[in-house]
Amino acid sequence: MAADSTTLDYERFWRRLQQVGLNAYEARSYLVLVGHPRFKALELAARARVPRQKIYEVLDSLVDKGFAQVIQEKTKLFSAVEPGLAIPAYLERQRESMEKHLAEQRRLGLALAAELRRAYAEGQGAAGTLDYLRIVGDPSQIAAHYRSMLESVSTRYVEFSRPPYAVDPLDEQLVKQAAERGVACRILQEIAPMDEAHRQRIEEYRSLGIGVRFTENLPMKLAVFDGKQGLVSLLDPVKTRPAWTAVVFDHSSFGEALETLFEQWWSRASGAA
Repeated sequence: MAADSTTLDYERFWRRLQQVGLNAYEARSYLVLVGHPRFKALELAARARVPRQKIYEVLDSLVDKGFAQVIQEKTKLFSAVEPGLAIPAYLERQRESMEKHLAEQRRLGLALAAELRRAYAEGQGAAGTLDYLRIVGDPSQIAAHYRSMLESVSTRYVEFSRPPYAVDPLDEQLVKQAAERGVACRILQEIAPMDEAHRQRIEEYRSLGIGVRFTENLPMKLAVFDGKQGLVSLLDPVKTRPAWTAVVFDHSSFGEALETLFEQWWSRASGAA
C-alpha cells in the first residue's frame, strides 16, 4: 500500500530539520509540537516516540536552540516556537558561532605559524642557494602568503590582478587597511565584465587613495611589496585544467625588476574599465 501524503511530508520535514541542525529526537519532537498547541513532557515523549528518560534532555535542547518554549502552569507545558521565527533565528546564531570559531582558529593558527616558523628556520640551518624563491601551487597557500605580505607591507604595494583569484584584491580588507596606514597601493586589473557592486568597491578604493587602472591581457599575476617581496603567478602549462602556480620571492633586485615591469604597464593603462 502506498504511503499517504501526510506520511511523506512528515518524513521530508523530519530529514530537513536534521539537515538544519536538529538531531532525530529533536526533529521528531518539534514536528509534533508544531501540530499541537502544547504538551506535557511525557505526553510528547509518547507522541514523538522519544524514550521517556530522554525527553527532558530533548526538550531542554529545543528550548536552548529556540525551537520550543515553556508555558508554566500547574504543570510545565511545552509548545513550538513558530517555524518562521525559530529556524531563521537558529541559523543566524549558528552563523555567528561559526564566525567566532573561525576567527579564533585563525588567531591561534597565525600565532602557531609564527612560532613554528622560527623553529623551522632554526631547524633548516644555513640558508640554501634558492631559499629566496619558493614554488607554491595550492591556492589556499598562495592566499596565505599574499595576505601575510599585505599585513606586513610598510611603504608600497603594486599588483597585476586577473582571474581566477586566490584572493581578489578588490574584495580584500587588508588592502584597505594597508592604504589606511599610509602604504601606497596600486592595482592594475585585467578588463572583465563587472557588476554595480564591483564598481562601487573600485570607487571606495579610490576614495582611500588606492590607484586602480585597467588594461587588456595582463601577461601574469603579480604582487610586489616594498619592492623586495612578492608573488608571481603563471598558468601551469602541464595541467589539463587552467591552474596557477606561484613563485614566492624575497629578493630586492628581482622585486625592483618586477616593479619596473609594473610601471611600464601602468603608464599605458586606462582609469576606466
